[in-house]
Amino acid sequence: MKLRNIIFPACFVAQAFFANAQAPENWYNLDKETDNVQGVSTEKAYKELLQGKQSSTVVVAIIDSGIDEEHEDLKDVMWINEDEIAGNGIDDDKNGYIDDVYGWNFIGGKDGKHVGKDSYELTRVYTYLKNKKRNKKEEERYKKIREEFDAKVTGMQNSMQETQAIYGVVTSLLEALGDKPMTAENVKAIEAKGDKVTMAKQLFEAVFVPQLETPQDTVPGEEIVKQLEGALEYYSDALEYGYNEEFNPRDIVGDNYMKSKEKNYGNNDITGPDARHGTHVAGIVGAVRTNDIGNKGVADNVRLMAVRVVPDGDERDKDVANGIIYAVDNGAKIINMSFGKGYAFDKKIVDKAVKYAERKGVLLVHAAGNSALNTDVESNYPNKYCKDNTAKPYSNWLEVGALSWRGGADAPATFSNYGKRNVDVFAPGVDIYATVPGSKYEALSGTSMASPVTAGVAALVWSYYPELTVKELRKCLVESTVKMNEYVNVPGSGGATQIEFKDLCNTSGVVNAYNALKMAEKIVADKKK
Repeated sequence: MKLRNIIFPACFVAQAFFANAQAPENWYNLDKETDNVQGVSTEKAYKELLQGKQSSTVVVAIIDSGIDEEHEDLKDVMWINEDEIAGNGIDDDKNGYIDDVYGWNFIGGKDGKHVGKDSYELTRVYTYLKNKKRNKKEEERYKKIREEFDAKVTGMQNSMQETQAIYGVVTSLLEALGDKPMTAENVKAIEAKGDKVTMAKQLFEAVFVPQLETPQDTVPGEEIVKQLEGALEYYSDALEYGYNEEFNPRDIVGDNYMKSKEKNYGNNDITGPDARHGTHVAGIVGAVRTNDIGNKGVADNVRLMAVRVVPDGDERDKDVANGIIYAVDNGAKIINMSFGKGYAFDKKIVDKAVKYAERKGVLLVHAAGNSALNTDVESNYPNKYCKDNTAKPYSNWLEVGALSWRGGADAPATFSNYGKRNVDVFAPGVDIYATVPGSKYEALSGTSMASPVTAGVAALVWSYYPELTVKELRKCLVESTVKMNEYVNVPGSGGATQIEFKDLCNTSGVVNAYNALKMAEKIVADKKK
């Protein structure tokens, strides 16, 4: 699933809009000492460490929802398969994929159609077990999954109803206020005509007024309406597609889904029906830094390979595995994976692909997720362990949590998953301004953004120090983090619970390009002695 942080019910709606401060421009590339914000010190590194140095190109695969390869800030850094002749309908390089000029789409059909919406993995596992003859072990698992499925559906329905109520409050008050700003003072002065407006005033008093410092403070009603409309669309889609037992778009792809080792399906349209998420991720890694438009990618010498496996719903393990293998076989040295889910249908096939990448010396960077969960306790897939969490982690995997620009107790993003054992590092992931389709730009938030910041730092280090092995590169990234020696709010707690930052990830720190480059310099110098 494209990792979105949808936490709209009740007070979360109000809280989201009363922090009026804006993120500093380009903050994820900035430096704590120089710029007073905890970015990854990219700009400092370019200025103080890399001037005049030569670099080599690093191919970074973006396994995601698709990329707008014509974007003004990306078209010059897209990976191009030079062994393929575009549009001739022939597999020129004989890699099994016809006309894969920019990458490959594993959730498209040979007729050019695409999977847009898809169900959640929980739904697919539940339906699979429900419709088969179950042994004793499967029966126990089925009962547990059925309970969770029913609870998820009920929770989604309740959240939708609650959000609809808040939407009704805000729209009713906006209509009653006319041109007046939505302040506590003005809302109180509204003459209640009917139960609807009376109820709206009461809910406003309960939900929004506690967030205001003075009766004259303005609630940004129109902005809240936009966010609520997005939330309602999310809940509606989740019920219509995500948790719908009958919905299965896989016929579009035309593969034998139960044949996990099957390859060579899909099509070469790497943009797909909705490339917003993947395009944003790509721009964080490597948008052109020197053209004075848009945003500055972290890395300055990359080629971005597009591998589409993520629909609006949960990605499928077979596609993830094939996406990893495709990226490795076609020259990617780093793979960014800004997606995840709570269940796996075929973890073994993904494990096999991760091991393949490990053997080939490819770094995998994965977003920890946006559910404010402790992944030491809660399941999250894919992950860095073969079989289960008791196994030894893969040596080429980085799990990334999201950092806010606010600092202090608010340093961890309110939505970020965390785990002292399972999350390795944190990186900027709130209000990240980057590319979206149509040569446009947006500020988005999520561990989906923190992961490509980290992948970008990895690509930056490897481009200037290509002598490093994947294990040495990973060592540079995790051992050079900026340590956060303070108590912070536990994500999802609303500030009610605090813990030490070291309990959120196993390095107790934030990725830092400047420090990683200095460590890389030392490792390479020591190897030459």
